[in-house]
Amino acid sequence: MTPRAERRATAGWIDRIGLVGVVLSLAFAALTYLQPAWADRLQSAWFDAYQSLSPRQVNVLPVTVVEIDQKSLTAIGQWPWPRTQLARLVNTLNRADAAAIGLNVLMPEADALSPERLLSDATVQDRSVVAALRSLLSNDAALAGALASAPSVLAFVGTGDATWAPLRAPPVTVQATRATGDVTEGMAIVRHAGALTSIDELNSQASGWGLISVDTTRGIVRRIPLVASVQGTLVPTLAVEMLRVAYHAPVIRLTAAGGSFTDLSVGQTRVKTEKDGAVRVYYSKHRADRFVSAIDVLEDKVDPALLRKQMVLIGLTAFGLQELQDTPIGERMSGSEIQAQLLENLLDGTLLHRPRWAPAAEALFVLVCGALLVWAMRRLHPLSAALLMLILVALSVLGAFGLYRAERVLLDAATPSLYLLLIFGVLLVLSLAEATRQRRSLESVVQGQRERTARIAGELEAAQRIQTASLPRPDLLRGDDRADLYAALTPAREVGGDLYDYFMLDENRLFLLIGDVAGKGLSASIFMAVSKALYKGLMIRTPGANIGDIMTAANAEVSRDNVEMLFVTVFAAILDLRSGELAYCNAGHENPYLLRPGSRPPERIADGDGPPLCAMSDYDYRSACRRLAPGELLCFMTDGVTEAQNPNGVLYGHARAEQVIGELFRGAASARELVMALEADVLVFEDGAEANDDLTILALRWNGPGPDKARALDARR
Repeated sequence: MTPRAERRATAGWIDRIGLVGVVLSLAFAALTYLQPAWADRLQSAWFDAYQSLSPRQVNVLPVTVVEIDQKSLTAIGQWPWPRTQLARLVNTLNRADAAAIGLNVLMPEADALSPERLLSDATVQDRSVVAALRSLLSNDAALAGALASAPSVLAFVGTGDATWAPLRAPPVTVQATRATGDVTEGMAIVRHAGALTSIDELNSQASGWGLISVDTTRGIVRRIPLVASVQGTLVPTLAVEMLRVAYHAPVIRLTAAGGSFTDLSVGQTRVKTEKDGAVRVYYSKHRADRFVSAIDVLEDKVDPALLRKQMVLIGLTAFGLQELQDTPIGERMSGSEIQAQLLENLLDGTLLHRPRWAPAAEALFVLVCGALLVWAMRRLHPLSAALLMLILVALSVLGAFGLYRAERVLLDAATPSLYLLLIFGVLLVLSLAEATRQRRSLESVVQGQRERTARIAGELEAAQRIQTASLPRPDLLRGDDRADLYAALTPAREVGGDLYDYFMLDENRLFLLIGDVAGKGLSASIFMAVSKALYKGLMIRTPGANIGDIMTAANAEVSRDNVEMLFVTVFAAILDLRSGELAYCNAGHENPYLLRPGSRPPERIADGDGPPLCAMSDYDYRSACRRLAPGELLCFMTDGVTEAQNPNGVLYGHARAEQVIGELFRGAASARELVMALEADVLVFEDGAEANDDLTILALRWNGPGPDKARALDARR
């Protein structure tokens, strides 16, 4: 497969992964909005976690639960008590000025302990006893009288059977768009076929009647309907009815819109409801100071402040009499305590609320975050995409919990987070599969590249050997003590663009050349070889020519057919080993250093200059000349020395080069020692950084004509 085809295949696979991610995001967003029943378990557990982590904090207790506890049973006797005891309790609470008294006790039958019930006993034969029993008020009548004089509310439960006793309920009005017929028809309201109530003798005397039936969700009481329908009659829950009685409100008002309830008003209290008329209770931890014992109330041992203007609930809490329910905070509570917590929520406005826009907001969150994950999996490293996914999940969790703490708003962060994890997991699996496919494809590509690289490396190695072989012999002046010459070339790559050469024109004249082609690598190496060959050929063919004329001719030759527009800097010189006379010409190269014996600093030879070769094809170069004194040394170098950089990007520079060669020259170092020491200092300075350019150094010391040569020269003069 060609690289272009490979790229197209990869791009197509990535597009398919993106398409899968988009489809998953849309599907999970739809599920989030529709909220299927199987997702309710996770959502409910998440909302329970909110309350477990941060339950409601109670500052004021407006509700008091008068509990018929074990202590009361020990003092009065086992349950059921004669209803005269309940009458005493109601009267005591009424005298304490309770705002409303709710009896969370069902009394569907007449009191079996009532005096008139004893008349049916055949063992009672004494006429005076019979007359006395007939003169006594029945227990039910006594309780009915207490209920009639107090703001009392009796409880009843919904059943699946038709009502067998008269159902009494306060008026509930519904404000809805439907003007006629049953306004609750089609609404998701809790419905009961019948109700189990207390006997009508008691019911008829109570001020209100409230439903205590609560449907649990997997055994936990999370939501309580404020109203329900019993055979088509709307009835309130016990807590709402106690509010109505306490406020002396004539009716309970419901508002409905679009086939669902929106809010409920009773007296001074107005609360938003969910579409079925239910609310979510915000639970506090169990508090013992919410309860007082019934026997303590009867014996006036209770602080009057706990009863005056309080909502009072009478309930059973003794062993074997109460039915405990599980709550979201992990504590089991009696029905009376749950009703008390609902009353507190209604009074202080602390009900939890799940807005109707919540599913749409959660679905939008899944859609947007899913799109972000798709983008991240296509653009970022998998670890970065995983970090983004964790950040999104953390933001959803923290944001939802923050709204719960600040506004008591319930937003689901668990289900969207689970969907995001699923989206990321699927995308990660698909990406890993694509990575595996690409790895196998790349392995074949890399193998081919290795083979091509090996061929290129072999060719470059051969080119390096050829370039090295083209350099002049280092022992050219061996046995001739008139001069000391040494040169070194270190290419930045396998082959370089620097050049140097030296050879004897005759037994007394030494020609030397150093240059630097613009660029480095193979192209510079080839241009260097061509330039060097042309220059050397011209010099050999015209050994007696002026060095400036040679430079002019070389410029013209090298400039011809220079398609790549390369140029080369060159310094060429001819040294007469007998007299020390140096003829030279500089075509744009680094000016060489001249070092004189003594403590004087290095000098630069700055005359005989012209532009680099190929810069101006018709330039007329002029040579220059100077006579060297015995012991003077010339140091030639390319810009690979002065422009070397350390890892921090600092240049080696001329100042350091001058300092190094100056100290070496004063130490009487040979040409070889000077070149090698300068080259080593550059490598130490670079400290492992990649070389920017080829590095070439050439050192030439003229020692003088020598004894024999000097005598011959004096005789000739």
